[in-house]
Amino acid sequence: MAQKGLGKSIIILIILATCITGVFVYKKIAARNSLAAQIAALSPRGAPPQSIEDLRKAIALYEKKIDEHVKDAAQTGIYWKILGSRLMDARQPLYSEALEALQNAARYFPEDETVHYLIGVSAGSLARSEYFSPGEQAEHYRVAEAAYLRALDLQGRYGKALYGLGVLYVFNLDRPEEAIPYLELFLDINKRDTDGMFVLASARALTGDFAGSADLYDRIISLTKDQKVKDQAELNKQKVMDAWYR
Repeated sequence: MAQKGLGKSIIILIILATCITGVFVYKKIAARNSLAAQIAALSPRGAPPQSIEDLRKAIALYEKKIDEHVKDAAQTGIYWKILGSRLMDARQPLYSEALEALQNAARYFPEDETVHYLIGVSAGSLARSEYFSPGEQAEHYRVAEAAYLRALDLQGRYGKALYGLGVLYVFNLDRPEEAIPYLELFLDINKRDTDGMFVLASARALTGDFAGSADLYDRIISLTKDQKVKDQAELNKQKVMDAWYR
């Protein structure tokens, strides 16, 4: 029953966001037409205003309408961003719908690094689905990479995007050498993050830097108090040492 309720809530959110967008578009068109009529009315013959006073009135009226349009557009973008986040956080995440909603949000907020990061997560999660053809999977990975890079263009020390891009390069795109600088910066910011260390250790091993990989596993072993994490690090280190001396 809870899952059905969640599904119904998500459908309502999608309908709400779509309806709100439609209403805003209609209001913008109506306001634009009304604005043109109001400005034209400032002139006796309906032509553009000529006197300085009439021009000032037209500018003030136009600026007011622009402010209203800006607020409407911003609110629409916020709704799309909220919807995308909710779809991702569902008990059974709906990444395809989330990706579409977040791409809509990015049209309103092209310089919001969080929106681009979330697009990367959604697209990458979709790409890992077994239901897509190799071509579709490659396209989703391309979108994920571009989104993470855009987020980092906007905020170069955005930890989540650094980590997400590192995981993408190491485990999905088979480009571990490209992951290393991003993961090093991530660990420079998050010095005790063992998840980041595991990913960087994998990248180093895959690029032949077995000593660097083993050192990272030693760091994990010395830092963590979680026995399962320690056991995994010890196992991984042994595999690296075996490969090193093979």
